[in-house]
Amino acid sequence: MFDDVRQAFRDLLQRTPPSGDARRSIVAQMRETLVQARMGLDDLKRGVAETKARLHRERAELETVRRRKQLAEGIKDAETVALAEKYEKQHSERIALLERKLETQEAEFAMVEREVGEMNSEFKLAAAGGTPGVSAGHPPGGVEAEAEAEVDAATRENSGLGDEIEGLARARRRADADATAEEKLAALKRRMGK
Repeated sequence: MFDDVRQAFRDLLQRTPPSGDARRSIVAQMRETLVQARMGLDDLKRGVAETKARLHRERAELETVRRRKQLAEGIKDAETVALAEKYEKQHSERIALLERKLETQEAEFAMVEREVGEMNSEFKLAAAGGTPGVSAGHPPGGVEAEAEAEVDAATRENSGLGDEIEGLARARRRADADATAEEKLAALKRRMGK
């Protein structure tokens, strides 16, 4: 999903005309694309949190299984020990898988967060009337003072962008929560036969 958003943003950067209504239209499209990118970043952040929670639950389950195995060994209950060993292996495999998944998700989140930051800088520059992409590849101190002034001006002009992005993200989370609640209610009604 994020690859599509990133490519759309790059396409907009390449089409940016020098001035006029077309430029304002493209800057507005860039803003919308940036909002989508921020929402995608929020999704990735939620995915990392969910994986961490699942990993925590699996570790707790593994500890419970090990404790039960130890108790069964103490009373020489071979059947329970064998069953506990089976579940211990399953939980250990899940933990290893979730640890790899979490590592990958965290790396992806860091990369996407960096890219969204770059997109945000390019948007601010375009909104200030600068030419996006000019600073790409230059060291942080190598950007001309004029371009920095344009970015600062864009930041002041678009200070509401962060609020707008947060508002959209909150609305999306609220809609997701409502949809989940509706699904659970429907499932409950089906189980109750209504």
